Amino acid sequence: MTFKTEQEQFWAGTFGVDYIERNKSAEYLASNLNFFSKALQRIGQPKSILEFGANIGMNLRAIRLLFPSIQTKAIEINPTAAAELKSWMGEDNVFEGSIFDYNLSQQVDVALIKGVLIHINPDMLQTVYEKLYTASKQYILICEYYNPSPVTIPYRGHNDRLFKRDFAGEMLEKYTDLQLIDYGFCYKRDPAFPQDDVTWFLLEKK
Repeated sequence: MTFKTEQEQFWAGTFGVDYIERNKSAEYLASNLNFFSKALQRIGQPKSILEFGANIGMNLRAIRLLFPSIQTKAIEINPTAAAELKSWMGEDNVFEGSIFDYNLSQQVDVALIKGVLIHINPDMLQTVYEKLYTASKQYILICEYYNPSPVTIPYRGHNDRLFKRDFAGEMLEKYTDLQLIDYGFCYKRDPAFPQDDVTWFLLEKK
């Protein structure tokens, strides 16, 4: 597999495999269940969702508990994580490869990205925004570290691997038919359902 950026190579390799082990606990699933019950409460009963950068699917597992009949699809660059996704989602529902190489075959009710835009090379963000927008019939859920202006910070001892900015704001400016319908913040010190300090934004196509 060939990559356009250093960040893709990073997540496709051993660091991406190590990430699996850090995020597969029952406690993390419970936190995700609480998270998505809030982030998706305004959209009724979605029939389909596509997650960009799903890892082993801890977000999608929680969403399936909330919406048992929902059709789940995923894009995942790490082969080990993609194999686990395929084992319970089915091969036809998982695209193994880079988001940049994903070609949309079918729109979904919700396009989801959580903790992934922060790791995308900033030069490629417009490509990801376009794919998120095109994939969605109606809703886009963005869950990332927020900063009002673009900044780069070290990530677990690595440089140029974590970028914070106003991702949702940039999408709202880029696509004039998008509107913000809900947003919120999760705190890493939450005593019951901690998440990373994630700010989420639910966008809807008018």
